[in-house]
Order: sequence, then structure tokens, then C-alpha cells
Amino acid sequence: MNECKMPGQLIENLLKERGWTQKTLSTVLERGKGSITKIIAGKQAIDAKTALLLEEVFGVPAERFLELQRNYDLAIARFSARPDPARSKRAHLYAGLPIPTMVKRGWLSANDPHNVAEVENALMQFFEASSLEEIEILPHAAKKTAINTDATPAQLAWLYRVKAIAQELVLPRYSPESLRAALPQLKQFMCAPEEARNVPRLLAERGVRFVIVESLPGTKIDGVCFWLKNNSPVIGMALRHDRIDNFWFVLRHEIEHVLQEHGKQAMILDVELEGKRAGTGLDVPEEERMANEAAANFCVPQAKLQAFIAGKEPLVSERDLLGFSKILGVHPGIMAGQLQHKTGRYDRFRQYLEKIRSCISPNAATDGWGDIYPLGQ
Repeated sequence: MNECKMPGQLIENLLKERGWTQKTLSTVLERGKGSITKIIAGKQAIDAKTALLLEEVFGVPAERFLELQRNYDLAIARFSARPDPARSKRAHLYAGLPIPTMVKRGWLSANDPHNVAEVENALMQFFEASSLEEIEILPHAAKKTAINTDATPAQLAWLYRVKAIAQELVLPRYSPESLRAALPQLKQFMCAPEEARNVPRLLAERGVRFVIVESLPGTKIDGVCFWLKNNSPVIGMALRHDRIDNFWFVLRHEIEHVLQEHGKQAMILDVELEGKRAGTGLDVPEEERMANEAAANFCVPQAKLQAFIAGKEPLVSERDLLGFSKILGVHPGIMAGQLQHKTGRYDRFRQYLEKIRSCISPNAATDGWGDIYPLGQ
């Protein structure tokens, strides 16, 4: 009986052991002979109720009959099934990308996220692929985008959106000297959240393509720096944390990448640019260490900050914060953010961490938060 491949074979063996005929079994079970014949011939499946009846009659566990039936059904299905390579690709795409969100936000030219053919064509267009196999997030696909770190499919999709928008911007030729010379002027915009509206214009005049794209769920992207073929630098920001301190730190971080010509060989993708990743320790990559140092000193000169903290220990008062911010000419929220990072007291001065997205987005190439950037228009 161990060699039985289907439940009908097991039943036949059991009948032979007892010298029974199919008619006898049908009488014992009070089932029609035709039903027993179909089960033995494999033309009718054994259900749980029948398996229990056979267990009662033959003393063979019902699980044995059901296991044979399951294995037989699977074998028949495998024999008749036609493998579809596109199915595994489709599973990878839908597992790695938030397709409904991308459709809703206008990234994909598809009306229905469940229309497979429509979505696949839209994805090929989005990822600049001539076939489904060439979509970059698929395993074995030729990787076209060089990035400084492993990127998830959703992060890569965000990069493609930033790139698509950046390519449409028409700006003067980039000048590193002009960008560096503009830093003091950029510093003047740090006194109030609404002054951030001037940032896109200032960067554009220096030939830097500045793009804001809301991140996809779970991507935790803060910014990116890369270069287009015509030697034009791109700074993309997600404004994941809508706070004045975070905006200025990330912005200056990406500007330093541009000034150092980071991102020319591989896109510099900054993910979770906070905590240790915003520091300058030995475990931080050199490019990131340089950008973090420049950003921190731009927000609040670190030597002055250390001296300020040392002189006000054990606790900095609100009056101290406001006074020092006024001396530096920066918004108290920027000073508060740096104090929190240095002291680890993220519960203090939170009331000064004002929102900034509404101040900068109207004047920048922005995509997200209910608005779709009009590509191709």
C-alpha cells in the first residue's frame, strides 16, 4: 500500500485483502456502485466525509486517503499547467512597488491598478524599458542606475520620478563657483520658514535642478544628489520630516555633495539621514562625513555650539536658545534641532521645529501631497 499513487489504488488493495468487490463496498458504505467505481478510477475525488467513512470501514486513517488525493490532484495540475514566466515577474513588480499609490499619484499612466496589461505598459514607460524584462527592479535585469547603496524597488521608483522631473527643467549652465558664492545668501534665508521660498530660485540661477518629490510609503528617503548627462547637478528632496531644522540640514548636505562632485559616478541616495547617519564618526562613509560636517556647520557652527552647550550645562534654557539663535541669525528651530542632536534631548524645544513644506513647495518643482507635477507639459 505504500506504493499507491492515488486513493483508488489504495482502495483496490484494501478490497483485495478482504476479498470484497466494489459492489460489496458500495453496500457497506450505502453508496451507489457508480460512485465507488469513479473514485477507484480517479474520476471522482475523495472528500473529507468519504475519507472518514473509509477510515471506519478499513481502519486506515482518513488523512492517508486525503493525502493521496491531494498529491494526485497536484500531480495532475502540474502535468496540465503551463508555466508563465511573466507571472513571476508580475509578482515581483507588485510585491516591490506600491502600484496603487503610483497610479493614484499619476506616476503611472494607468487608470486601473488591477489591469495587468495597462500597468505593465505603464511601468515600462516609467522605468524607460522597452520590454518587461528590462524593468530595472526585476532580478537579472540590466541595472542602469548606479547608486551608492542598495535601493529598494520603491526607492528606485522615487529616484526615477525625481529624474524625470529634473530632466524637464530648463536652467542656465551650472557654475560651482557661483553655487559656493551663493552660500552666504542662502544662509540669510534661515531666519524664518517663509524665507525658504527663495531657495528654488537661488539654486536654479546657479544651474542646480532642485526637485521635491513626496516619498513612497516606507522608503524613508531624505534626499538624493546625481548628475544629468549635460553635467547638470540634481538635488532631490522628499521632505519626509516637515521641520525647518531637517530641511536646512538635508539641503546643505546635498549641496555639499554637489560642490564635491559626489554622485557623478553613482547617485548619492540619503536614507534616514538622522541620528548616527547625520554624524561624522569613523563608521560614516567619507562622502557622507564631509556632507554631514558641512551641513551641521552651516546650520550652527559646531565649535560655537559646543562652547554654548558647555557654558550652559547642565540645562539650556529657552531664553538661552532664543538669544543664541538671534546672535547667529538663524531661526530658533534650527538651533533647537542641532541642540537635540548633540544632547540627545529630543523632547526639548519641539515647539520651535516649525513646518516648512508649505513655504517652499509652491516655488519649487514639486510632486506629491495631492499635486501631480505636469510632466511633458
